[in-house]
Amino acid sequence: MQQNDTQPLDVLGIAVPDEDTDEPTLPPLEEGDKELGTKEKYFESVGRRKNAVARVRLFTRKSTDALKEDRALVVVNGKDYTEYFSDKSLWLHVEAPLRKLKSLARFKVTALVNGGGIAGQAEAIRHGISRALELFDTNFRKKLKKAGYLTRDPRMKERRKYGLKKARKSPSWSKR
Repeated sequence: MQQNDTQPLDVLGIAVPDEDTDEPTLPPLEEGDKELGTKEKYFESVGRRKNAVARVRLFTRKSTDALKEDRALVVVNGKDYTEYFSDKSLWLHVEAPLRKLKSLARFKVTALVNGGGIAGQAEAIRHGISRALELFDTNFRKKLKKAGYLTRDPRMKERRKYGLKKARKSPSWSKR
């Protein structure tokens, strides 16, 4: 019989070790897989607005990254921010911290955002990018703080109270 060179894999895809060795070995990389050792350094932060929460990662842009004219390199939930947000004013909200620092072409941003509406999501991304830029360089803080991008906007929807129809709207009152 011919001996098989491949080891059996467990549930996670890690090779099960032989009886004589204690160390598991990873399966060989296939063509579509990313290499394990090539991770980029990034600055991660969280931005919030109303019920929207954005997890933002800020990378320094490489020369290989495609650059569009006068636009930031921002990916929101796997899509370009111009596709994700249909309104041009929301694009400006997302780009605002990078425009303020005159560094649209200097950074690449990926954001995972959920909750709230699209306007709240755009402002949550703006808040997250601002916080990540501050982590990148603390000298950016003065400009970002003055523009109001580092302040978490506390305004949220008020909760409904019992006995009322909405937060403050009461049922119609009749005299008799």
